[in-house]
Amino acid sequence: MKTVGLSAATSSIVPFIIGSASFMQQLDSTVIATALPSIAESMNDDPIRLNLAITSYLLAVAIFIPISGWMADKFGARLIFHSAILIFTLSSVLCGLSESLPMLVAARMLQGVGGAMMVPVGRLVILKTVPKADLVRAMTYLTVPAVIGPILGPPVGGFIVTYSSWRWIFFINVPIGILGIVLVSLLMREVKEDDVPPLDFWGFALAGIGLASVVFGLETLGKGVIPNEAIAAMILGGAGLMALYFRHVRDIDRPIVDLQVFRFPTFYASVVGGILSRIGMGALPFLLAMLLQLGFGLDAFTAGLITFASAAGSLTMKFTVRPIIRKFGFRRVLIWNVVIVSGFFASYAAFRDTTPHGLIILGLLLGGFFRSLQFTSLNTLMYADVPQPLMSRASTVASMIQQLTQSIGIGLAGLLLHFSIYLRGGTSIEQGDVSPVFLVIAAISLLSLFFFLPLSPNAGAEVSGRRIQPLQPKEQNGTGGA
Repeated sequence: MKTVGLSAATSSIVPFIIGSASFMQQLDSTVIATALPSIAESMNDDPIRLNLAITSYLLAVAIFIPISGWMADKFGARLIFHSAILIFTLSSVLCGLSESLPMLVAARMLQGVGGAMMVPVGRLVILKTVPKADLVRAMTYLTVPAVIGPILGPPVGGFIVTYSSWRWIFFINVPIGILGIVLVSLLMREVKEDDVPPLDFWGFALAGIGLASVVFGLETLGKGVIPNEAIAAMILGGAGLMALYFRHVRDIDRPIVDLQVFRFPTFYASVVGGILSRIGMGALPFLLAMLLQLGFGLDAFTAGLITFASAAGSLTMKFTVRPIIRKFGFRRVLIWNVVIVSGFFASYAAFRDTTPHGLIILGLLLGGFFRSLQFTSLNTLMYADVPQPLMSRASTVASMIQQLTQSIGIGLAGLLLHFSIYLRGGTSIEQGDVSPVFLVIAAISLLSLFFFLPLSPNAGAEVSGRRIQPLQPKEQNGTGGA
């Protein structure tokens, strides 16, 4: 592997550059939902049909994520990350210049190609250049944008479409993208593998199309865009293709998505247990929008300003996560923090239109802190024991699962919300309909305890900086695995 370590001066700047790219992607993915009615009016089209502008992006991301790690190893992570920002920026311009739905959908799919490469490959640069002792700090720059972006999106989108043209939701990416391209060119070093296997084309097709079908089906679930029968066929068909991929893996030495990384207990617990934690985090922006706008009757901009408190909580976490993890270790942090996070999810069920906004903001602020702590802990621990030659494969697997989990969270929240309305016998959303969904999401999040409890107390000690604890005889006999 050809890799050049980062200098002390740039070891803090490069994670910030990659985190900013992640923020640009996350913000863009959520801000467009607020602007859809304005875009539909501008194009004289149906707002429901405009939902294709969202799903087409997610489709492209899902298809190209599986190939991101292989491309980074083959052509160099710096080159691919640089190209991804360039593609994302240019396609943002095309989105802003679109005059029809087909043109917008095509530009969004191109944007999805850039988005699919940007975050996984950027994370790979960090994993292969930053010493493990500094990984917690570096991964914080990736975690905070991932939490802030979806929450900041609605108020930014509401402000832009209220006081300017919807086209600026895409044009604001241009200065961020140009700055990112310049900084990558000046500061980022190349990371490239010497021994790269040929492209596993059939594995890429099975994994990419399978993931895209499932994500597309979950994203359109309950939105009335296409018939439920077609959605069910897409989800089942996509699951079938992914099942065929699992069979394909057994017949090839170096598959494009290598499932062997699950043999590392820390990766297994962080990714599989993290699915249950991330479902709630993916559902939260959607549920808060439904509660505050449709349940409480607040306008999009006001509701967005209230939910921004969750993002502010995430920012405060950045300054405290390292000492917390160093003092308590990953296992204790994940176990106790998931209980706290689930408790905050459950507490949101008590929100009513009579609840003082200050109390809602406080609950979101504190909850945002602990959710971001959970995100950072999971994102860092999953790579603690993965050797350098397998980093690109681990990053690809993690990115695929995180993309799928985000869609599951939103789709499940929508399905549960429809079910809650059905049980009440209503036809539109009321504030009481959202409360049971928060409770179910809290219970799902709490189930991740079953994956965190078996971890060794010393799990990720090299990364956390915590002193190795003497293991009890039971732990020495292998209880620390998944």
